Amino acid sequence: MNSAINNKVLSDVLGANDGALRLAKQAVLVLAGILLLAVAAKIKVPMSPVPITMGTFAVLSIGAAYGARLGLVTIIGYMIVGALGFDVFAGSSAQASGFEYMMGGTGGYLVGYVLATVLLGSLARQGWDRSAPKMALAMLLGNVLIYVPGLLWLGALYGWDKPILAWGLTPFLVGDLVKLALAAALFPTIWKLVSRARD
Repeated sequence: MNSAINNKVLSDVLGANDGALRLAKQAVLVLAGILLLAVAAKIKVPMSPVPITMGTFAVLSIGAAYGARLGLVTIIGYMIVGALGFDVFAGSSAQASGFEYMMGGTGGYLVGYVLATVLLGSLARQGWDRSAPKMALAMLLGNVLIYVPGLLWLGALYGWDKPILAWGLTPFLVGDLVKLALAAALFPTIWKLVSRARD
């Protein structure tokens, strides 16, 4: 692989990386990322036992593609848009949105989104997104960072006598494996295309 693109994430190799043009590129990427997160949160692919939502895939992919710093700015921007009451989350609606929705059962998962974005960005900066096995492991670790605060928040909110794992973990595992496999195939393929284009 071209040594000029080592230790870079995908957003680094697209467009300008100096001065005002770099800032303009980053602003466009943040806005595009927020839009992508909002759209992906509403996408549901029919599957058993529950539909696959693409929100977590978008979160983890943006972390990997943008890196930790730009990914963090993007996910925080997404949270701010959601807190202002816009319908950008998977379960939000005209009846339940904004900060009140964020403090409900989904609150811990949203915290996990932030943590996972930073983790995926950091691992991608180390080249994990260029290898299918490492990208699969990165996605797995990112999902763990989403689920841990999510399940802890559910338990604190509703009580540990409730079926917390059945509510917030086990129905989603099959879908998460599918998204993990998709990312593990997608990112190394994109990097190969980038490398060929630059050679």
